This record gives sequence, C-alpha cells and structure tokens, in this order.
Amino acid sequence: MQASRSYYAGIDAGSTYTKGALVDDRGNIVGTAVDMTGVNIVTASKKIYGLLLDKTGMNESDVAYVVGTGYGRYRITFGNTQVTEISCHAKGAHLLYPNTHTVLDMGGQDTKAIRVNAHGEVMDFSMNDKCAAGTGRFIEGSARVLGLKLQEVGELSLRSTNPVKISSTCAVFAETETQEQLAWGHSLEDVLYGIHASMATRAIGLLRRVGIEPEITFTGGVSMNPGMIRALEEQLGQRLNHDGKTMYCGAIGAAIFALERASSATHEGGSAA
Repeated sequence: MQASRSYYAGIDAGSTYTKGALVDDRGNIVGTAVDMTGVNIVTASKKIYGLLLDKTGMNESDVAYVVGTGYGRYRITFGNTQVTEISCHAKGAHLLYPNTHTVLDMGGQDTKAIRVNAHGEVMDFSMNDKCAAGTGRFIEGSARVLGLKLQEVGELSLRSTNPVKISSTCAVFAETETQEQLAWGHSLEDVLYGIHASMATRAIGLLRRVGIEPEITFTGGVSMNPGMIRALEEQLGQRLNHDGKTMYCGAIGAAIFALERASSATHEGGSAA
C-alpha cells in the first residue's frame, strides 16, 4: 500500500503583505497565497494558512511541518519553528532558479542583497532597514502623494521618455521632491521612473557590498513592479530572474526548510511534529 503524501508549509509574515506556500515531499510547489498583513500579524498569518489550505484542497492534518519567516515570524503561533527571511529568500530563489548566485529582496520595509552558494545557502548579505527610501514603502508613499493606485505606478513609469533625477535620500523629502518636479512641469511618467531609478541605485549599492554575481534573482513584492525591473536591469546591464512566483520566495523557502527539518527529524528517528 502506498504511503500517503505529506505537505510542508511556509508562512512569510511581512510588514505589508503576508504570503504562504505549500510544497509536497518532493519539493514541488503545490500552492501559494497572499493578502495584506494589516494590524494583526497573528490574524493575518492564520488567514493565509487557511487560504493556502482552501486553495490546495488540503486539511491541517495533511501538513507535516510549518516554518514561519519574515518580519512577524515569531507571531506565527501555529508554526513548528522560525527561519530568518534572508535564509528563506535564498532558499526560495535557488528552488525557482537553481543557478542563482545573488538575490535582491525588495519588500515593504527593507531591501536585502544576498550572496548564495550553489546549494542556495547564504554566504553574505547586506540590508537597508533604516529608511523607507530604498523600499516598497517609498513607492507606496509616492503613489499616495501623487493620487495613484500602487498597481498603476510601475506601468506608468514605463512610459517615461526623459526620467527626472530624484536626489533626496530621505523618503519624506523625496515625496516632497516628486510633487515639486510635477509643479515644475515634468511629466508624471518621468517623475515616476525617476523614483524607480533612484531606488535601483540604492539597491545596487547593497548588491555591490556582497558582490554581484550572475544569475541575479529579484524577490519580494516589488519584484512584480515592471518599472523597478526595468530600472534595475538598465543600471546593472543584465537581466534579472523574476516571474509570478518570485514574490513568494520567502514563503517558498520557508516551506522547503519545513520539508528539510521534517525529513531530518524522521531520519534521526524523532517526530516531525
């Protein structure tokens, strides 16, 4: 009789969005889910876990192990253990793109540059978590002051023909500068692309600290922003790995860690629960 298949979950509780991923015992991605984190991380993580199970048709009893990661990983009360988001993004990027040697994770609260080895293990990292000017919060703030929806910003920036240079290094001052640039007659599209170019410059500074080695995989929520992708690729002079799953890399990596931790416990004769 064939043994029933087990599944492994990763929950990435970010400052803006909470994401979940489920993998099977062969490391195949079975499903993903995402929603706004809101004010209560415990509630958000439970909601995402429920959405993940509903989307994949699974029950909690089908999931052998859960790993939490992200900003709120210690608030994921139903998880078996926690792993840092740096390790999880490295692991997730390696699963999606096995030739990854550099990871750029750009989320709502911080930006991380990670150098990984051939096994997806972290060799070095650098991060910016002191100012929102190099993070997704900067894009959100700019969208707000310009009266745009967040989803519109990236696409509109691609229409730029003469990008404006945004020189402020502080998110608050940069938001004011974008309004001033519009008042001086620059087009919305040129101002928006200037914002993306400014963020790309800061991100590449982090990448240079750890060493830029192809292939580069772009992860986190901002990896879905086409304007950010274009700005980074233009300044780097090379293409980035990105697709519809790269925003889930933290959760995917956490799910792979769940698989590995459960397998290790089983081989040692212990319990995976």
